[in-house]
Amino acid sequence: MDQALINQKLESLRRCVVRLEERCPASADALQTDVDAQDILALNLTRAIQLCVDIASHWISEHHELTSPITMGQSFEVLAERGIIARDLADDMKKPVGFRNIVIHNYEAIDWRIVYAICHRHLDQFRRFASVFMDTE
Repeated sequence: MDQALINQKLESLRRCVVRLEERCPASADALQTDVDAQDILALNLTRAIQLCVDIASHWISEHHELTSPITMGQSFEVLAERGIIARDLADDMKKPVGFRNIVIHNYEAIDWRIVYAICHRHLDQFRRFASVFMDTE
């Protein structure tokens, strides 16, 4: 596996998570009216999710005996089935993929209270995911 590439993606993921922490308003109500914060959070959450999917896809592609996942969420399933990440982490990582799809494809209006909750209670899942792929040399 190209650890230099993974490290680059991990650094980008770290920056996204820090940005989410720094720019999330103090309340969900404040986020409802702060268009700039909405843009920053939506962009950085989308990037964070995509980076995790990219890292998972890269790992899977390096292990040619594996069947390629059909969906982004299935990438995390494959990692869990192989024991690379814990089952609960795979389940946690699949949830933001739906958010990413809403933002990217505009399937429906974004619920900013959910975004606020993600930023205040669920960013550790990105850190947990990243810790699995950090270079331990």
